[in-house]
Amino acid sequence: MAQPKGTVVLAYSGGLDTSCILMWLKEQGYEVITYLANIGQKEDFEAAQKKALALGAKKVCLEDISKEFVEEFIWPAVQANALYEDRYLLGTALARPCIARKLVEIAQREGAQYVSHGATGKGNDQVRFELTCYALCPKIKVIAPWRLPEFYQRFPGRRELMDYAKKHGIPVPVTPQTPWSMDENLMHISYEAGILENPKNQAPPGLYMKTCDPATSPNTPDVLEIEFERGVPVKVTNTGDGATRCSALELFVYLNEIAGKHGVGRIDIVENRFVGMKSRGIYETPAGTILYHAHLDIEAFTMDREVRKIKQGLALKFSELVYNGFWHSPECEFLRHCIARSQEAVAGTVRLSVFKGQVYILGRESPQSLYNEELVSMNVQGDYEPADATGFININSLRLKEYHRLQSKVTVKQDE
Repeated sequence: MAQPKGTVVLAYSGGLDTSCILMWLKEQGYEVITYLANIGQKEDFEAAQKKALALGAKKVCLEDISKEFVEEFIWPAVQANALYEDRYLLGTALARPCIARKLVEIAQREGAQYVSHGATGKGNDQVRFELTCYALCPKIKVIAPWRLPEFYQRFPGRRELMDYAKKHGIPVPVTPQTPWSMDENLMHISYEAGILENPKNQAPPGLYMKTCDPATSPNTPDVLEIEFERGVPVKVTNTGDGATRCSALELFVYLNEIAGKHGVGRIDIVENRFVGMKSRGIYETPAGTILYHAHLDIEAFTMDREVRKIKQGLALKFSELVYNGFWHSPECEFLRHCIARSQEAVAGTVRLSVFKGQVYILGRESPQSLYNEELVSMNVQGDYEPADATGFININSLRLKEYHRLQSKVTVKQDE
C-alpha cells in the first residue's frame, strides 16, 4: 500500500467500474468515503452500501436527492422549454450538477480534500461533474481515474477490470452484460456505446426500460389535465379515473408512469458532445416529454409574442450551457432568473391525450390568456377595423417592392 494521502469522496454507483475505482484509490493510499445518490434510478441501494463497506470504504453516504432534482433542476428546464440541438431534453445534463453539488457538500462536511468520479475521459459527464465541483468549492481536488495514464493503461478494457475485480474479491455481475452502457435517473434513461456506436444499428427491442413499445401500448388513451403556475406544473388530474397528484415528486413520478405505459418519450439521435466529437445516444424521457408539450402550449397561450421570441433565444443558450456543464456559472444563473421572470403569467390548465407514443394537445384555459375570442372571430368584427390592414400591408410590402426593383436592375445589366 502507498503512503496515506488523505480522504476522498467517491461518487459511487455500486457497479463494476466504481467498485474497482474504490479499491484502486485505496491502493494509492486514500481513505475512501463513498457517496450513493438516489436520484430516482431503480437500484438496490442497500446492496450497494454493503458492497462498498465490504470493499473497505471508510463510510457510505446515501443521499436521496430526487425531490431537489425535480424542484431545482427539472422545473427550471420545463420553464425554459430546454432542448439541446432541437431534440434532447437534457436528462443526464440536468442530473449531473445536482449529484455533484451533494458530492461537494459531503466532502466539506467530512473534511475531505478530494472528490472522485467514474466518468470517462471522452464524455460530457467529466466536464459537468468537475465544473460543478470547482464552481462550488474552488480549492477541491478532483481525482478522475479514467484520465490518469496509470489507471487507463492498466485497465484498457472491461476484461482487465474483471480480472482486477476477481483478484480483489470484488463481486462480478453474474448475469450477462448488456452490449451497451446505460445511465438512469428520475427524468430519463440514456443508452450508448457498445453495439450502439454504429449509428446504422437499430436499437434492439429489449433495450428500452422506461417505456412500452408504442405498437403494443394500450388502445385507449389517458386524458390528463395539467395545471401550471408560473410555468411550473402544480397539479395533474387523470380525467378517466380521477387520479390527482400535486407534490412535485409525486406528479413527476405519475407522469413517468402514464407516459411509459403509452410508449411516450423515445428518441434516437446523434449529438455534438462538448468535448468535440459526435456521439449516438438513445434516450427515454417519458414525463419530460409530456411536460415539454404541455408547457409549450400554455406558454404560447399566455405570453406576449415579442417577449416569447426573446425568451426562446434565452432558452437556446440555457440548453447549451446546461449540456456543457455550466449550470453553476454566473451566466446560467442569470438566464434562470430571466426565464423565471418570463414565467410570471404562465398559468392555466392544459388538457392532453397520451396515446401510442404521442402527446396530443386537446385544449387549454387560463385566467392570464392573451387570446381574445371576440377579436379573432371571423363572425364578429370586435375592436378591430379591417380597413386598417391595407396600410399595414402597404408599409410591409414597401421593402419587398424596393428589393424587387433593385433585382430587376441587376438582371437588366447582366443581360446587356
